[in-house]
Amino acid sequence: MDNTWFLAALWIGLALVATLLAIWFKVSTALSEIVVGMAAQLIVVVLIGGAELGAQTPWISFLAGTGAIVLTFLAGAEIDPAVFRVKWKEATVVGLVSFLAPFLGSAAVAYYLLGWEPMAAWLAGVALSTTSVAVVYAVMLELGFNTTDYGKVILAACFITDLGTVIALGLIFSPFTMRTLAFVALSLTVFVVLPFVTPGIFRRYGGRVSEFEAKFILLALFATGGLALWADSEPVLPSYIIGMVLAGTVGKDHALIRRLRTLTFGLLTPFYFLRAGSLVSVPALVAAPGTLAVLFFAKMVSKLAGVFPSVRIFGHREGADVYYTLMMSTGLTFGTISALFGLSHGVITPAQYSHLVAVVIGSAVIPTMIANAWFMPRHLLPATAASRESAEAGARPSGAPTS
Repeated sequence: MDNTWFLAALWIGLALVATLLAIWFKVSTALSEIVVGMAAQLIVVVLIGGAELGAQTPWISFLAGTGAIVLTFLAGAEIDPAVFRVKWKEATVVGLVSFLAPFLGSAAVAYYLLGWEPMAAWLAGVALSTTSVAVVYAVMLELGFNTTDYGKVILAACFITDLGTVIALGLIFSPFTMRTLAFVALSLTVFVVLPFVTPGIFRRYGGRVSEFEAKFILLALFATGGLALWADSEPVLPSYIIGMVLAGTVGKDHALIRRLRTLTFGLLTPFYFLRAGSLVSVPALVAAPGTLAVLFFAKMVSKLAGVFPSVRIFGHREGADVYYTLMMSTGLTFGTISALFGLSHGVITPAQYSHLVAVVIGSAVIPTMIANAWFMPRHLLPATAASRESAEAGARPSGAPTS
């Protein structure tokens, strides 16, 4: 489609449909957008034959990449430094186990059972090791857990898991050159300097209609993303750490966070998730359903077997242990980012990409629905959120999932 405005209208229309579906079926909007992207691409191929939604259009690719970067930054900014200092042992142990168990288990299954090439198998391990920042963050936000120590430590454990994914992706697949060293050195400098200079700059120039704070944050994210791309790495990698180091500044400015969420969820992330879904080949999934099932169970079994005992070690009981484990078993944002990285760099084939993203989608929806329907620790919800949940539970049919 040559008309940019018609193409933009089409994508925003798909995003609106995905939002309505997410509201009706009480699932994550990010998940709904991926599924709608898959369905829309399939419909276009069936009706028009060989046509595409425009996923490879440069401006769509840019908006999608920006969405992934800013969403990852926001997730990092939600980590409470005070809670992390108190709960760092729990977050570190649970997060590392949550990464290592599916990373090694999924890679072994892909290599030994499915016969994938070594690098493709390692990429599968990376993509399926993740915990979904988008899903967990959205669930914590919607239910009110993000204001509790319980929800904050889950987000902190997510950070450790995905930090392991980021490091593994960089170590295994990024070439080690002088550019890599320069990228690491400059990024570390940015990570150290930003927490010291940002508060003073925001006090002096922030609070204006011109949105100085948002532009400053985008500058840091784009600059470090450009450095990562220059070093043949993934631009999204530094954004999580920038979010974490600025959590004490940006994370406490609730008005700024709300404005960034509006920009991110209203415009940017729909392009990212719709694009990720449109790149999935449904015919490839239909042709090899066994591969899909094997990879799904490889991730879920290894995640559950590793995370549940580690969560119990830190005293979580009365459903909080199962809910914690199921939240850590979700996958979406970094899983699709890793799979897309592998596809764009020729590490995996389009069919392998389709299977990995389909598994990631399945791991996003199934654990979330089970957790919210049967294992939500309502006794840990804030008082207002608990009252709302009780009212909604009374109005729902028995067994219906929550949002």
